[in-house]
Amino acid sequence: MSEQQMNVESFNLDHTKVKAPYVRLAGIKVGDNGDQIHKYDMRICQPNQAHMEMPALHSLEHLMAELSRNHSDKVVDISPMGCQTGFYVALINHDDYDDVLELLRKTLEDILVATEVPACNEMQCGWAASHSLEGAQQIAREFLAKRNEWTDVFA
Repeated sequence: MSEQQMNVESFNLDHTKVKAPYVRLAGIKVGDNGDQIHKYDMRICQPNQAHMEMPALHSLEHLMAELSRNHSDKVVDISPMGCQTGFYVALINHDDYDDVLELLRKTLEDILVATEVPACNEMQCGWAASHSLEGAQQIAREFLAKRNEWTDVFA
């Protein structure tokens, strides 16, 4: 790993030392008016050993983005990682880690009973043909099954 400090927080994280699944605070940005954005690393797959397939990841993104907002008005964004191993969850003015875990649990449980992927059509999605509700539900099920491990980040 490079000794050079990088601008992107996750590029400074030794991915060989983490143990997925986990949820960790990856950073806090403070705005000019004092608002704080808390960015969480929701790691689903072990880096460089496994990844989510795109149709399932894409559907999970749609589902989490829509359903999480039923549980909190603090959600700014839920974005997939390019490496396909997890998501970044950004919340505004919300620093209660346990509540973040509860928000994720409730959202994933909602996904398990979903009957369709929100905005899964050509008008609302840029690649509507690439979705898998069943795949998203399987990822959610597996991540929920390891809920007791979410706070353990390093091996």
